[in-house]
Amino acid sequence: MSVDFSDQQLIRYSRQLMLPQIDVAGQEKLMQAKVLVLGAGGLGCPTLMYLASSGIGEIAIVDPDVVELSNLHRQLLFREHDIGKNKAQVAGQQIRQINSQCVVSMVDHIPDDEVLYNLISHADVVIEGTDNFQARYRHNQFCMETRTPLISGAVIRFEGQVSCFDFRSATTPCYGCLYADAVDENLNCSENGVLPSVVAMIAGTMATECVKLLTQIGESLEGRLLLLDAMSMEWRSISLSKDPDCSVCGTNSQTKL
Repeated sequence: MSVDFSDQQLIRYSRQLMLPQIDVAGQEKLMQAKVLVLGAGGLGCPTLMYLASSGIGEIAIVDPDVVELSNLHRQLLFREHDIGKNKAQVAGQQIRQINSQCVVSMVDHIPDDEVLYNLISHADVVIEGTDNFQARYRHNQFCMETRTPLISGAVIRFEGQVSCFDFRSATTPCYGCLYADAVDENLNCSENGVLPSVVAMIAGTMATECVKLLTQIGESLEGRLLLLDAMSMEWRSISLSKDPDCSVCGTNSQTKL
């Protein structure tokens, strides 16, 4: 289904439409896309801002937490008067102000498995920005089962990482291949600190990967883990491969692609 661009839309997205890799066909794909953002925190906030400004048609936001004073230095959608309010609700209201044509839905609680599964199956891409590793494993499982591409990012101190698990491909590794064992839950910014600009660098990378996947341009981070060391300002790319012994997607697992 093609999109009839209004004069305002042509002006709004003019700098993006100038890119030959995107052009009108790519912008149509973005405006018809559905993206699910899990976590409206340090990574989720700037990612949401870029997705809305890029013209994503539908965005769903899941976050049960409320805004705290300590969030404000990196969670850029929130203001002091938002303290105590639900993050998903505030983030949704804010991105509607960035782009009123973006259809936004908000989930302000932890959804049960059935609701979460439906949210993921409805999405074209899932953005993972939570700091709960058990939740990440759960999201990875459902994305694999629904064959929904998953973009996962993390940041701590001056370091960050991003990867893409494109479950439309039978050969893609999953999050369980990357982290086969349970990760220390204390490895988060609330326990170790973080520089907000480093969070923004990782979030911008996640948003870029999402746009690339939706418009089918460039090379995604599927099968690669991109690592940032901001102290030396170095990026490294590490190859990832599917683990045949992975408990989620491996040959002997109960759930297979």
